Amino acid sequence: MTQDPFNVRRTLDTSSGPVAYYSLPELASRPGFEQVATLPITIRIMLEAALRQLDGFAVTEKDVRYVAGWQQRPDQSDEFPFKVARVVMQDFTGVPAVVDLAVMRDAMADNFDGDAQKINPVLPVDLVIDHSVQIDAWASKEALEQNMKLEFERNRERYEFLKWGAQAFDNFRVVPPGTGIIHQVNLEYLANVVQTRVVDGETVAYPDTLVGTDSHTTMINGLGVLGWGVGGIEAEAALLNQPLYMLLPEVVGFRLTGTLPEGATATDLVLRITQMLREFGVVGKFVEYFGPGLDALSLADRATIANMAPEYGATCGFFPVDDATLAYLRDSGRPDDLVELVEQYCKAQELWRDDSVERRYSDVLELDMGTVEPAISGPKRPQDRIALREAKQAFLDVLPELGPSGNEVSIDVDGKTATLRDGSIVIASITSCTNTSNPSVMLGAGLLARKAVEAGLEVPAHVKTSLAPGSRVVTRYLEHAGLLPSLEQLGYEVVAYGCTTCIGNSGPLRPEISQAIRDNGLVAVSVLSGNRNFEGRIHPDVRANYLASPPLVIAYALAGRIDIDFDDEPIGTGKDGHPVYLRDIWPSNQEIADAVRSAIQRQMFVDEYDEAINRNAMWQAVDAPTGERYDWREESTYIRKAPFFESLSRERRSIEPVSGARVLALLGDSVTTDHISPAGAIPKDSPAAKWLMERGVDPKDFNSYGSRRGNHEVMMRGTFGNIRLRNRLVPGIEGGYTRYLPTGETTSIYDAAMRYRDDGTPLIVIAGKEYGTGSSRDWAAKGTYLLGVRAVIAESFERIHRSNLVGMGVLPLQFVDGVSAESLGLTGEETFDIPNLSDDLQPKQQLTVIAHGANGDVEIPVIVRIDTPVEIDYYRNGGILHTVLLQKAGVA
Repeated sequence: MTQDPFNVRRTLDTSSGPVAYYSLPELASRPGFEQVATLPITIRIMLEAALRQLDGFAVTEKDVRYVAGWQQRPDQSDEFPFKVARVVMQDFTGVPAVVDLAVMRDAMADNFDGDAQKINPVLPVDLVIDHSVQIDAWASKEALEQNMKLEFERNRERYEFLKWGAQAFDNFRVVPPGTGIIHQVNLEYLANVVQTRVVDGETVAYPDTLVGTDSHTTMINGLGVLGWGVGGIEAEAALLNQPLYMLLPEVVGFRLTGTLPEGATATDLVLRITQMLREFGVVGKFVEYFGPGLDALSLADRATIANMAPEYGATCGFFPVDDATLAYLRDSGRPDDLVELVEQYCKAQELWRDDSVERRYSDVLELDMGTVEPAISGPKRPQDRIALREAKQAFLDVLPELGPSGNEVSIDVDGKTATLRDGSIVIASITSCTNTSNPSVMLGAGLLARKAVEAGLEVPAHVKTSLAPGSRVVTRYLEHAGLLPSLEQLGYEVVAYGCTTCIGNSGPLRPEISQAIRDNGLVAVSVLSGNRNFEGRIHPDVRANYLASPPLVIAYALAGRIDIDFDDEPIGTGKDGHPVYLRDIWPSNQEIADAVRSAIQRQMFVDEYDEAINRNAMWQAVDAPTGERYDWREESTYIRKAPFFESLSRERRSIEPVSGARVLALLGDSVTTDHISPAGAIPKDSPAAKWLMERGVDPKDFNSYGSRRGNHEVMMRGTFGNIRLRNRLVPGIEGGYTRYLPTGETTSIYDAAMRYRDDGTPLIVIAGKEYGTGSSRDWAAKGTYLLGVRAVIAESFERIHRSNLVGMGVLPLQFVDGVSAESLGLTGEETFDIPNLSDDLQPKQQLTVIAHGANGDVEIPVIVRIDTPVEIDYYRNGGILHTVLLQKAGVA
């Protein structure tokens, strides 16, 4: 039962009737709460959630006072419970989440003789199927239909399972394939900014907040909706009405001034911001944008900046609600009464943007947008920004690090001669939620394409082109502007509405191109309008990957190579025989603004979402099982009953020391969740491929790791299976290999882990800085757990992966400052003890790990990166879902 001990419940009179709310200005007027008036807006939103959900049990008066008392350097000794309004999922992370819920239902009934229906989402959950499409067909009118058809054929069983989930669970909705990318669908359709719910017969209004099982959930902060990515494990706990237990974050204010100069795009701006914030250091912090520069940013520009919060390391990058927010809600087809409520509520709660209020921030950075210039980022990390004028030399400088130089080779592609060499671009893709949600860069790309076609330019035969918009609305406005034919003429036919190249779903290159790259050792290049360019992520044959705006993607596609100086070198030869430079075809800012103004109509949003969600014939034809418990199929290679809860019982578990552990992998810096749990193609010589082939699956039907996340047998075999992984136990070898230390034999990481398991040997992983950076991939933690890894010792952890490790009962240990595997001279051949683990373990406690080596013992000082008391319970119980299940069963 919600309580109101501070007497702040008030009523708004709206055109739809009276609406109750919990007033932050009223709280600020109370003695001892004066500081609430100058809190960052993000902290105010979390304070409102505590006020509204105060029940004396999960949320207490102490929690309200703790959040209200936020300081620029917050007290990190305590945590508070934050309950979000809803959860969003994409299918790669959503399928294993539904598997977990189904297995929890089985465990509730079978292990505890309980009611399976106790396992049910309490919060609204939207699962958007967007990660399963691959670009098998491109540069043709039939590409979209062919790719959709293949997607449904490959994923029939997964889609049947998700349809089962939609009928089995309450508050669970599935958005069908082919609708768009989750974050753009959230922005254009799902998010309300202000939510309402009937409580005890009265309508209550509150901020729309969420967590999502994808790191780029942060995009919704551009709309003034507070949200961020969490692991699937945390999301499952949230939808089961468990609070997210958080430390109060620092909030970095980012003041924007000025306007973008001629030729610069929102993509160039976000790459500059990403570089600045990475250099400053905002991991685990909120970023809140303010200042007069916001007046010059469209809602789509703000969403582009908010989207890349994971790349700049922040938990979120938030833009407050203002007139631009209301205009976007109207333009995207939201009801008028909702828009009215958003304005009334945000102004009443002082959540409305007001730059005259001097809010207290932990730190403040400032950027004059007039200093932004065109740029790309790469070849391995989003934060490695390169000014476009320096891009050619930057590639030549980094080329020796990417591998030995290859030989130039000419091949025949569809009757045309294609010359491949180091720096040749073989993928140029307009893709990803970051940019395809932004009309200015999409229409800018269309305008550039039209000018290129008019000049007689063509894309070289070796470049694989693709256009994968974030929603069907993008295609509508490109058509309305008359720009789609020019894009299609350059090979940019629509191939899919979903996540493609930036998550490794780029599909195959032409066989002759792949063969030429491999045979000649070429450093091939991709350019994409995405947000991720980590090693091995985009395509196994591509060693250098660059992020760029959609217009620049087309420019590089036309050039066919990365080592071009666009200022001094022509992009190609026109039909008149004269050289054509990029400046000749680049659209002006005014041309782009005019196109945006004339091309986009409100009804496009209404019509396209109605069609995609309610009239998807392929989805309607999927025949799904029914019932409250899933009938697992032993022969299935997609959906398997996971073993996570098999040993769970009513007996209380204890925290115990680790003795005689061996190192499974000794890794360096910036090991991403892609390195730990790849999402792309399953290599034919991998342990996962062997398991599939033993069950009669043809290699052409392997699909991807991401599509098989409902199958723990495949996923644990793919853990640490990235083709670019560098394990220092096997120097000179790339891929998922290690040494089985008792014999010195080089073998796959999976096979070694199973031999250690048979020996009864616990395992650890040792790594450098930024371990687990990248996607919010719960299987990076689940797979680690299933391989028998008891602890990961790293110099630093990325936020989501650290949380996921704890959520799976794996111990994250951080070297104290100044200490590393290198500084201690660790070879990875030692055996390791963690002797002081017990039920007395405390958050962020310092421990000593002992390494026993040939030259004696080494004491390793580490910090336990279990950050809150609640996480201690999660670790003791074997994980967060174990804890929830025990609570539901009345045990914990």
